[in-house]
Amino acid sequence: MTDENKLRIGLPKGSLQNATVEMFKKAGWSVHVDERQYTPHMGDDDLWAVLLRAQEMPTYVADGVLDCGLTGLDWIKESGVEGRVIEVADLIYAKQGMRPYRWVLAAHESSDIHTVKDLEGKRIATELVAATRKYLADNGVEASVEYSWGATEAKCPSLVDAIVEGTETGSTLRANNLRIIDTLFESTTKLIANTAAYEDDWKHRKIDNIALMLQGALAAEEYVGLKMNCDHGDIDAVLAKLPALKNPTISNLANNGWQAIEVIVSRKTVRDLIPELKAAGAQGIIEYPLNKVII
Repeated sequence: MTDENKLRIGLPKGSLQNATVEMFKKAGWSVHVDERQYTPHMGDDDLWAVLLRAQEMPTYVADGVLDCGLTGLDWIKESGVEGRVIEVADLIYAKQGMRPYRWVLAAHESSDIHTVKDLEGKRIATELVAATRKYLADNGVEASVEYSWGATEAKCPSLVDAIVEGTETGSTLRANNLRIIDTLFESTTKLIANTAAYEDDWKHRKIDNIALMLQGALAAEEYVGLKMNCDHGDIDAVLAKLPALKNPTISNLANNGWQAIEVIVSRKTVRDLIPELKAAGAQGIIEYPLNKVII
């Protein structure tokens, strides 16, 4: 068992592991994972961490074995612990990028299944058995739902009539000649907490601080910092080009008549923005990455 003076946190093992470790590092924790062990070192004396499959995390947190953990909304639904855990923070990241993970109903492109109603009496394979059964019940459909141990896309149409599968881009489904019929829900990674642990002042504060820093690290993925100099006569033209997160910081340089500008901008805009700033009179433009953005 673990030291009761520590916060017990679960990190997802598997497809989300690398992305999670990198996110914690950006947030300020020096995470070290030994491939032969399941208790990563966090560089924080207040934390005791364990690697677990995201599918298992909700139950361990709900039962109080762990104080908090990171898992997907999909596994919270599948485990049936909604209402038994506190959803502290929504962390939108996935193994392939910063986007929600969709659970979809799909059938072979040659199939005559076009809506959920066409599943009546059919056979469906999925890892998300409980959530799929609820989806069917909500739509008034009776069908056979079986657990898939993997390679779910390959089972349709030779073994099953349809599948419910998670996807980020839909590329694997298309590669297997499957078409999406419906989206059951979108799933994001959640930081969840045990209700009793969250009532403890120290644990509550520690969990909230972790959430704040992780959200700051994720927000930083969307922004970059820009520094530049410009002549006083060009300042209005340069400022007019800046879609700043907040008002830019402006300071006078030792060279009389010149000013330095520093600003945070969207990463998506910077490719087109820098040439515009240059044309408006900005010089010495520097772009730099951010570790955290706390809004």
